[in-house]
Amino acid sequence: MTYTMNRVIENAGFAEVDERTRKALADRGFGILTEIDVKATMKKKLNEDMSAYTILGACNPTMAWEAIGLEPQVGAMLPCNVIIRETKQGVEVSAVDPVSSMTAIDNEQLSQVAGKVRDMLAEVVESI
Repeated sequence: MTYTMNRVIENAGFAEVDERTRKALADRGFGILTEIDVKATMKKKLNEDMSAYTILGACNPTMAWEAIGLEPQVGAMLPCNVIIRETKQGVEVSAVDPVSSMTAIDNEQLSQVAGKVRDMLAEVVESI
């Protein structure tokens, strides 16, 4: 079972894909709660160089509200991470598959919510 939904965008720069990703998330009701510039963090903490790599912690408030109502501790698995990273093939966007990440929780209603979120994130990735 894969745990991310992925797409490589060729012939586009990192900043452009970042902007397109944020717009696609917003268009589907997701806000960005956290943002980590992994490249800058690795340089600062380890003095290591790497290609551009950003983690966006995305949250759809309606879906998060529903999930937390069904399973209060699910917040430990939120928000949904989306990564944008430079590769040799282009800029890759990967979104977590919430269904995969929720398999440890035995709650059928929560699985249904995770399925809705997966569909939304798949639309995001496809639309970039």
